[in-house]
Amino acid sequence: MKRSLFLLCCLLFGGVSVMAQTLSGTFPSLANQTITLEGAKGLATYSIGSTKADEKGQFTFSYAAADYGVAFLSGEDKKPFVVILEKEGVRLEGQVLGEASSIRALEGKENRWFEQYTLEQGKREQALSAWGYLQNLYQSDPLFVTQQVPNQAIQTELLRIQKEDEAFIGSLPTDSFVRWFLPIRKLVSAVGAVAQYRTAELPQTVTAFRTLDYSDPRLAKSGLFRDVFESQFWLLENSGGSLEENYQKMELSLDAILKTLEKDELRYNEVVAYVLELLERRSLTQAAEYLALKVLEQNKVSLQPRLARQLEGYRAMKVGALVPEIQFTGDVLLQGKPNPYPTRLSEVTAAYRLVIVGASWCPACSEAMGELIPLYEKWKGLGLEAIFVSLDTDPKAFQAYSEGMPFIAFSDYKKWDTQVVQDYYVSSSPSFYLIDQEGKLLLRPQSVKQLDAWVDWKLGADK
Repeated sequence: MKRSLFLLCCLLFGGVSVMAQTLSGTFPSLANQTITLEGAKGLATYSIGSTKADEKGQFTFSYAAADYGVAFLSGEDKKPFVVILEKEGVRLEGQVLGEASSIRALEGKENRWFEQYTLEQGKREQALSAWGYLQNLYQSDPLFVTQQVPNQAIQTELLRIQKEDEAFIGSLPTDSFVRWFLPIRKLVSAVGAVAQYRTAELPQTVTAFRTLDYSDPRLAKSGLFRDVFESQFWLLENSGGSLEENYQKMELSLDAILKTLEKDELRYNEVVAYVLELLERRSLTQAAEYLALKVLEQNKVSLQPRLARQLEGYRAMKVGALVPEIQFTGDVLLQGKPNPYPTRLSEVTAAYRLVIVGASWCPACSEAMGELIPLYEKWKGLGLEAIFVSLDTDPKAFQAYSEGMPFIAFSDYKKWDTQVVQDYYVSSSPSFYLIDQEGKLLLRPQSVKQLDAWVDWKLGADK
């Protein structure tokens, strides 16, 4: 009895806090719809809850302190509205979740600040881009470069807009999430304009990305975790220098990212895996190789086994290295029919050999084959032969799949246990390896288009 009374007193007077905050909304257009709320968590999102709005479009969610940060509120049309889950709770009113301009934050200081800044900053960004375009014109075009008065006026207005933006953020409480969040959001959203119209801001923008603390828990809760990597490397790729200069910039940025993550092993592994995939997807092979070797050389963080093997593939299969021999085992087919010769990669006498690892059950492989096969005759005429290594386990499926291939295909029906997968550190399909006549790896193209560009550049020029 005494224990029950004690717990009751704690609940009434705050000695033990079990109260969650609430997010409520009134959206008449969402009447009787299912509403979902998802929180940001690093590279992913997670479900906070789901509820059904009443006939007036009213709904309420409860959330805990662990959910503080950016969340995504969606109706049945799946068009999310960004909301900040904060300590004091949030109340919204509006029409359509996919139209931020129709929504007002009635309660929640962080959300009201975010709302005000979003409305004003969008206009400021447009003005900055317009003035930036004019500034470039008046500083470089012979027709305008002598006009000092308008040039000075442009610079004055640019400075005024920037100071106005800084003043708003500086007026917010230092411990507020929004004060930290807004500059990061602005950094990400301005990348396209900086690359195109405001090139003078490139150095400071790159520096801003490099000085971020990627281990900051707030960044994981910002909904911007993917964006800070995607935007950063897009900007570096399009920063106007030579390819080699841009790669050097990427290496400096990779160093900065890794440095901040050394004390967070889980996040370190998560970020390395994602950035590696990002660089591969954008065909930034040299940067991907640098990242892999950099991570393998460090001894402060334990790597997850799958990631470690993927990285090791870059060391073992480094451009210029001699690749392992490939034995054509199992069924060796040419256009679906048995093909007794050649029996190994070294017997393929072409100047260039393209090894393709894929399978009939892989949608991306079928898409790649659809692009590759029409190009094969051109490539073959320039001295490039293709070999398809199948991960199929069904002989009939493999035979049917290989019928449309005008080059050798083989399968030992061992799927990921086939020797080529082990020797070449294959971690995904399709995978491509371009090998010269001496058995050296020339290129690890990430797409058919990348390989075709190399063929046109290298082999087409040679002809």
